[in-house]
Amino acid sequence: MPEVWVANASPVIVLAKVGYLDLLTHLSDELFLPEAVVSEIIAGPPADPARRMLEAGWAAVVKSTAIPTELLEWGLGPGETAVLALAQQRAPATAVLDDAAARICANVIDVPVIGTLGVVLRAKKRGLLESAAEPMKALTRAGLRLDAEVIRSALEHVGEGWE
Repeated sequence: MPEVWVANASPVIVLAKVGYLDLLTHLSDELFLPEAVVSEIIAGPPADPARRMLEAGWAAVVKSTAIPTELLEWGLGPGETAVLALAQQRAPATAVLDDAAARICANVIDVPVIGTLGVVLRAKKRGLLESAAEPMKALTRAGLRLDAEVIRSALEHVGEGWE
């Protein structure tokens, strides 16, 4: 069965900033971005690497779908809501999200979820990266906010350390 991912703006933006955006397309068989996510990225600065990639045709953009009431009640942002709605519609699909509230919602509505850290770890395990720690350092410098202890614990699972 193909692995389908639906990505939110923040993982796309931060991975593009540090030159690892291709991990999303290498790890999934199909990658979709809802229109709401594309709108968030396109609203960024013209020089933003994620915006430039989208303008060049990177990733499949999916028109907005009807949002189930159960998702609207969570009060998430438009991007997170659209990601979860599309992941539900395309089930089994994995939502690529870093937002804590959106990840909780995904778990409640039974949508598999992976975050930017999980993308890096999976890439390391599949041999796409020699080191997971190096991209994580770049990602934290680029604005990815994760607790150092969470990163340290995750890196231990792939045999690496964290400063």
